[in-house]
Amino acid sequence: MSHTVVGVFETSNEAQTALQQLVNSGFERDNIDIAPQAASKATDHDKDNDSIGSFFRNLFGSDDRSKHYSDYARTGAIVTVHAKSAQEADRAAGILDRNGAVDLDERTSGPVTGKETTGRDTASTGTTIPVIEEEMQVGKRSMETGGVRVRSRIIERPVEEHLRLREEHVRVERRPVDRPATDRDINSFKEGDIEMKEHAEVPIVNKEARVVEEVNVSKGVEEHEENIRDTVRKTDVEVDKFTEEELKRRREGGDRPNNV
Repeated sequence: MSHTVVGVFETSNEAQTALQQLVNSGFERDNIDIAPQAASKATDHDKDNDSIGSFFRNLFGSDDRSKHYSDYARTGAIVTVHAKSAQEADRAAGILDRNGAVDLDERTSGPVTGKETTGRDTASTGTTIPVIEEEMQVGKRSMETGGVRVRSRIIERPVEEHLRLREEHVRVERRPVDRPATDRDINSFKEGDIEMKEHAEVPIVNKEARVVEEVNVSKGVEEHEENIRDTVRKTDVEVDKFTEEELKRRREGGDRPNNV
């Protein structure tokens, strides 16, 4: 459930200061709306249908309180905070009150004139200078600084080995002879077959896969300390009062001090 907190200020400067205090207190700027001071000379019919009148009618309905609030708000500035919880709404209301938000219930109890009525006529002008101070917030995030890519692939390379091989060859020689036959010759004088086989050595290639190296891929974490140096800015406001000599010199020169 969302909660809406509305603060009405007499000047735009007060509203801007309250807005800055809300942001400094942790409220998101996107959840804060501000309507600048803009006095209107429109007719009553136009006022009833403008955005300010519609805003308060949505909050309070079409009663006298809605009309009194919208009439007063047209002469000032409105800061609207869209809080996320009741606790956040209470905190926003406290910040708006501390920075000069008008109590409309008190102001609208009498005739609405756009300013407080006192026993005498008073008028004042002023300028609000917001004092802004920067704060350095240091965090850390992970970023890629390097790495390795390990790619495995199969490559071929030619190898060569020297091997001596043995071959057998059968030789048949026939030569003419002339001698008397012996008993051995007579015993072998019969039909038959004689076989003599040739042999030769041939190369045999076997391949054996062996693990010759292991590649282990891992990463380690190291920590180190680092000093972060930067500069921050803030508003430095100095107030100097005019001396009597300076006032006299300005009067004699026809210069008038500006009302601040």
